[in-house]
Amino acid sequence: MTRIARVTLVAAAIAALLLLGAGWGVRLGAWDFRTGFSLLRWGAYLGLVAAIAALIQLGVPTLRPGRPGPLILALGLGVLAAAVPWYWRNRARSVPPIHDITTDTADPPAFVAVLPLRANAPNPAGYGGEDVAAAQQQAYPDVRPLILPLAPDAAFAHALDAARSAGWEIVAADSTAGRIEATATTGWFGFKDDVVVRIRPADGGCRIDVRSVSRVGKSDVGANADRIRAYLRSLGAGG
Repeated sequence: MTRIARVTLVAAAIAALLLLGAGWGVRLGAWDFRTGFSLLRWGAYLGLVAAIAALIQLGVPTLRPGRPGPLILALGLGVLAAAVPWYWRNRARSVPPIHDITTDTADPPAFVAVLPLRANAPNPAGYGGEDVAAAQQQAYPDVRPLILPLAPDAAFAHALDAARSAGWEIVAADSTAGRIEATATTGWFGFKDDVVVRIRPADGGCRIDVRSVSRVGKSDVGANADRIRAYLRSLGAGG
């Protein structure tokens, strides 16, 4: 392997490590999410440079080493380190910068038991009002309540089972109030998003409303809407 090929491979490997470490460092408490995003950004820059360098060496016979394997590996790692942040950046731009999603924007389910867990969270637990509701309705018009043809007790039990199956940490389950509160943890950065499920009697059974709110970050990159959709699908499939 030539020296320049070796340097290219090392740079690509460092970029990939920055990609992985950016999120896991936040999850393990080594640094905050802003530092994680910064590492992600620099990893993307380094990965892009490494990928371009690998392509040039693969395409120029005088620069190509005897075995192209290390350069192909460098190209793959560089593209990965650059593509993942690019994907999430573009996804963030495709959704409104909100982090509080609910099936009922007129009367959002309220948190009770979760409030102490959010005491130091940058994002408040109170609903943002008409501006947030309008942004949600434009971006996620399909996020709506679900009617289950079940009695209240059965609907509550079904909703609680679905919350547990989703992998959420149950904080409170009050069958009398018809309220379930839980915390969902994202896989990569370990962000904490709080969820409240409200079960109320309605014509034809029970109405299920869900609200999912991020503790940090102005935008949730669509994660809360995706979580609510998946949860309601699981309820509907088993209802």
